Amino acid sequence: MTATIWRCGKFVLPGHRPLIMGVVNLTPDSFSGDGVASDVTRAARHARRLIGEGADIIDLGAESSRPGAIPAPTDEELGRLIPILAELSGCGVPLSVDTYKPEVMAAALAHGASMINDIYALRMPGALRAVADSDCAVCLMHMQGEPRTMQTDPRYDDVVTEVRDFLADRLAAAKATGVSIERVVLDPGFGFGKTLRHNLELLRHLDELALEGLPVLAGISRKSMLGAITGRRVEDRLAASVAAAVIAAEHGAAILRVHDVAATRDALAVWRAVERSGAE
Repeated sequence: MTATIWRCGKFVLPGHRPLIMGVVNLTPDSFSGDGVASDVTRAARHARRLIGEGADIIDLGAESSRPGAIPAPTDEELGRLIPILAELSGCGVPLSVDTYKPEVMAAALAHGASMINDIYALRMPGALRAVADSDCAVCLMHMQGEPRTMQTDPRYDDVVTEVRDFLADRLAAAKATGVSIERVVLDPGFGFGKTLRHNLELLRHLDELALEGLPVLAGISRKSMLGAITGRRVEDRLAASVAAAVIAAEHGAAILRVHDVAATRDALAVWRAVERSGAE
């Protein structure tokens, strides 16, 4: 891990250690069972708890992107999102918004979001323009297909090469629209149109996806790939999620998107202590 910095709106974040992105699901149908729907008080309490546990970034998602999910209407997504952005204003960490809709991006940025986390990698018409003139960070994620059908027999000739080429193409599009490179994060999209074998291959080769030295985000927490490995239900995947986070960090992940911040922070602290002792 290099000691570079990463710009995220008004925030400048360090690159000498993996950053923890805490997940706050504002939906009633989150795959992980932690959706708070439109309960602003509960959502804000959860976000502040994650910040207290060590989250460097809070990621707010107001539309489910789990396999088979049906898209939410824009006004419904905004109705869930805008009140919590207002409630968390001044919370001390960047607020990321998980959306692919340009209208939601623009509204979120106007209400204080510092990052747009887009599962479509700014492919929707108007998405590039919605972020280009701001100072927000953008996360470009790979997904084969779309949420309703992405897990229906996903196939690749070479998953690492194909994901890397896709991310390179989207990075070029972002740069051509005026998005400065120090604002960009890359995400291979674990579980988004991938089998278990594909996910494991990407995890092994995560460092190869850091195009132009950009930070790579790994979102593996509680996902079905961990259930396939352990046989555990989603609510029982804490140990597997923490293990996956440490493995991702070992393979070069700069940002870890997780549900269980405190446990991840402690595991990373042990890993980093071992890494530092070996460098002395």
